[in-house]
Order: sequence, then structure tokens, then C-alpha cells
Amino acid sequence: MNKSELVKTIAKKAAITNVESEAVLKAFVYSIRESLKKGEKVQLVGFGSFTTVKRAARKGVNPKTKKPINIAAKKVAKFIPGKDLKDSVNKGK
Repeated sequence: MNKSELVKTIAKKAAITNVESEAVLKAFVYSIRESLKKGEKVQLVGFGSFTTVKRAARKGVNPKTKKPINIAAKKVAKFIPGKDLKDSVNKGK
């Protein structure tokens, strides 16, 4: 599912227009992004949690030149699925 398909699905389920649905989706993504920038955890009970984790600096290899490179430490966003989401994905297994 891509963004436009998600917008249409939200619009249909919430009985709103596609324009309103896109605004809701943009606000949702913006809110999560801003919270993660501040170092906050975003929890949606039953769905999952968005958080940031630190990746340590490490050595890597440039795939073109095969020469070793240093990869700097950084923060990355991480999604941890909640129990309800895990259960619904694994139904039927």
C-alpha cells in the first residue's frame, strides 16, 4: 500500500474526503517526526511504539572501491509492533 492508497482507505473508513484524509495523515506523520526529534517515545497502544535508538560508530567497506570506511554514530527511528498488531499479522499461521 502506498501513500495515496492509504489516504483513500482512511477517507473511506472515516467518512471524510481524500483532502481531509491527506491532511490527517500529514499531521500524524509530522507529530511522530517532531516527537522523535525531541527524543520522545510515541506509543499507540495495541499498534506499536515509535522510538529512537543510537547506532554506534562502526567500520564499513565502500562497495565500489572495497576500501574500509568509518561510519559515524547516529540516531535512527525504530518501530516496535504491539501485541495486537503482531497477533493480527500472525493470524492464520
